[in-house]
Amino acid sequence: MRIAGYIDHPYLKITIFQMDNRFTVKFEDGKHEQAYKFRTSEYIHSVNDIRRLVDDAFIQEVVAEISRLHNIHKSALQRLRPEKEDDEFDDII
Repeated sequence: MRIAGYIDHPYLKITIFQMDNRFTVKFEDGKHEQAYKFRTSEYIHSVNDIRRLVDDAFIQEVVAEISRLHNIHKSALQRLRPEKEDDEFDDII
């Protein structure tokens, strides 16, 4: 797999990879990432076709999904922390 190009975005890193008859587009925001794979077809056969495919509507959906991933991540971390009852005092050693 090789890096075939990038798509500029203000806060997402968008990388286009190419391998054999497939393109992978990876979106990263620092903590989370998503990847979408596309096989070459009559409509997709170049990096420019991928750039046209990844339009504003596509990116808006990705941003919404990254927000959802962030919430899942945050909720999991909150469940990991032990809960304290309101009337419980901290242990003093």
